[in-house]
Amino acid sequence: MSNNVNKNYTSQELKAMSNDELARLGTELDEVTVAYRKERFPIANDPAEKRAVTNVGFWFALAIVMALAFMAVYLFWPWEYKGLGEDGKWVYTFYTPLLGVTMGLSILSMAIGVVQYQKKFIPEEISVQRRHDGGSDEVDRATLVALLNDSWETSTLGRRKVLMGLMGTSAVLAGLAIIFPLGGMIKNPWKKKEGALDYNGDGTLWTSGWTQIEDGKKIYLGRDTSAIAEKHGEHYSTTGVTRLVRMRPEDLSAAAMETVFPLCEEDVNDGDSYDPKRDVYTMHMHSIHGPRNAVMLIRLRSEDAKKVIERENQEDFHYGDYYAYSKICTHIGCPTSLYEAQTNRILCPCHQSQFDALRYGKPLFGPAARALPQLPITVDEEGYLIAKGNFIEPVGPAFWERKS
Repeated sequence: MSNNVNKNYTSQELKAMSNDELARLGTELDEVTVAYRKERFPIANDPAEKRAVTNVGFWFALAIVMALAFMAVYLFWPWEYKGLGEDGKWVYTFYTPLLGVTMGLSILSMAIGVVQYQKKFIPEEISVQRRHDGGSDEVDRATLVALLNDSWETSTLGRRKVLMGLMGTSAVLAGLAIIFPLGGMIKNPWKKKEGALDYNGDGTLWTSGWTQIEDGKKIYLGRDTSAIAEKHGEHYSTTGVTRLVRMRPEDLSAAAMETVFPLCEEDVNDGDSYDPKRDVYTMHMHSIHGPRNAVMLIRLRSEDAKKVIERENQEDFHYGDYYAYSKICTHIGCPTSLYEAQTNRILCPCHQSQFDALRYGKPLFGPAARALPQLPITVDEEGYLIAKGNFIEPVGPAFWERKS
């Protein structure tokens, strides 16, 4: 790269040179030819320069404001789910869009500011350089710092303290806006929440809505009716709307499967217990959205039920031809939402794991290495399907049961 330029400079000679001289020497050593160079504002106190500073500063300031707005929305905006007819539904609806808009504008504004700065303040320059093989010589390395200093000076950023502060602050805050949501993912999976068990368990990974049976509660197998809030005049109301209803064995045909959810006795509002003035919709939705609550209720054909191989110590978990398995795949937690009646196989569509419904949900194919946990079920005195007990093993991926 610097074959035709004098390199015989002593350390004293190099130290005696000014930064401009070193930069010029470095350019020559790099065999760079500056074909064209023009300063953006050669005249001091040019009004156009002040307008350019204002323009660039605006974009960086907007990036800062949007990043702060994103953090404020993430921390303080009401984020808990609100259904139709509930107070705060309108405010809740804007939570996710506001996160996207504020973060997007923050990053976009910072990018526009950087581009505008480059176009308005960095000198226009066309340079041509010859390439070379191998490492750089000592004198080349000595002049590199000077070239970097020259680039810093010609950028004029060093003397534009306000713009430099705005640019740095916007970059930091935009970066924080990107990583800020990750804080909500940092939780202790073994820490119990305050209060009694509910449809989300106690906050630990080994509990679910079904765990409430250990507190002496009666838990029905609830069928999702997909009912939604009803409109009364100008407003929606969930009063009298029942999302989960109890099931009887005859409600499910042979060779069929249905997803059921835990339904506590105090939240029942169907059949003879129906009260049009009660509002149990919210509790039903908590059950449906519980992360480990979904259970597959399968009714085998009578001839298939005779072929079932029961798991040791779980021989009485089924009720006749009815078997209930967790719907959470033991691979990485996808829903095992497919049931193939001809082969009695339960399929997970995510990674194609297959489980044998005739052999305690044992995995037959795919990455899942652990059987689906089975929920013990029976029928109460009124003929409704209920949970006879809780799961006796962790629900979901096997690593959830490990504490290390």
